[in-house]
Amino acid sequence: MRLKIIGSAAGGGFPQWNCNYRLSRAARHGKATVRARTQSSLAVSADGNGWVLFNASPDIRQQIAETPELQPGPDDALRSTPIRAVVLTNADVDHVAGLLSLRERQPFAIYAAAQVLAVLEQNSIFNVLDATLVPRRELRHGVETTICDAAGQATGVIVESFPVPGKVALYLEDSAHPEADFSSDSGDTIGLCITGGADGKALFYIPGCARIDAPLRARLDGAAALLFDGTLYTDDEMITAGVGQKTGRRMGHIAMSGAAGSMAGLAGTAIGRRIFVHINNTNPVLDETSGEHAAVLASGWEVAHDGMEMEL
Repeated sequence: MRLKIIGSAAGGGFPQWNCNYRLSRAARHGKATVRARTQSSLAVSADGNGWVLFNASPDIRQQIAETPELQPGPDDALRSTPIRAVVLTNADVDHVAGLLSLRERQPFAIYAAAQVLAVLEQNSIFNVLDATLVPRRELRHGVETTICDAAGQATGVIVESFPVPGKVALYLEDSAHPEADFSSDSGDTIGLCITGGADGKALFYIPGCARIDAPLRARLDGAAALLFDGTLYTDDEMITAGVGQKTGRRMGHIAMSGAAGSMAGLAGTAIGRRIFVHINNTNPVLDETSGEHAAVLASGWEVAHDGMEMEL
C-alpha cells in the first residue's frame, strides 16, 4: 500500500494568507529550512492506480496539480480521475471545503461518521455533489469498512474508524455560549486505522486529537506507522505568539511537548514510524533549524511535509 502526504499544514496552510508571524514571513521569503505547506490531506492507494483521499482540503486543486498520481492519465477519458473516494475525519473547514472543488459531475464516494454526514446534509451548498454520482456512506465505529468507489468496486483500502477526543467544528460552536469548550468524544472527530496490504500492517491517521488516554494508547500499540495531530508545539503557543487567544486544548488539539503532550503520552507505545501532521503556522518545528524541531527528531518523531511518501 502506497501513502502520500499531499497536505501537512493545519487550517489556513503555511504560510497562511493573512499571517505575518515570523515563520510565515520566513516561508514567504523563501527560507530554505522553512517549507511551505498546504492544508491537511493524505492520499492512499492499494494498487497504484486508484486513490483514496483522507480529507478534502481547500487546497485540493493545488494538491492535485502537484501530485501526478491524482491527475487523469494520458489515455484516460476526457473527464476522469484516479480519485475513487474521500474519507473525512471531521467536519472542519480545512477537511471538507475541498469537496466543493470536486463538483464537476465526477463519480467518487464520500465516507464519514454520522455526525459529519449530517453536517454535509444540513449545508445545501454540498448538494453541488450530485448524490446519484457521489454517494455518501457512513463509517460505523469499530467495524472494518472496505472503501469502494461510487459504483461499489473495492479500492483495496480498508479502514476502521473510532472516536477520539476532539471538538465540534468551529462554525458549529454556539456563539451564545463562548465560555463552553465544545469538546466531543462521540465521533465529531475520528481516528482511522488504515490497512490493505497482504501483510496486515496498519497505519493510523489521526490529524486531530485533544488528548491521549489509555484506550487510545492501547489501540496504537503495535502500529506500523502513525500520522498524528502536530498542530501546536506548546498548548499556549498561539497566545504567546500574539496571534490568538485560545489554547490548543480549547481548539481540540493536543500539544506536542510537555508532560501532557503527545511525545510524552506515546513515549512507551510500540509504534514503528511516528509522524506529526496538521501543523499550525505558529509551530516552531516548521523551522528545521529550530531547537523544537531537533527535540521532535530526538524523540523519534518526524515532521511531515507535502509530498512525503511511504509504503506499508
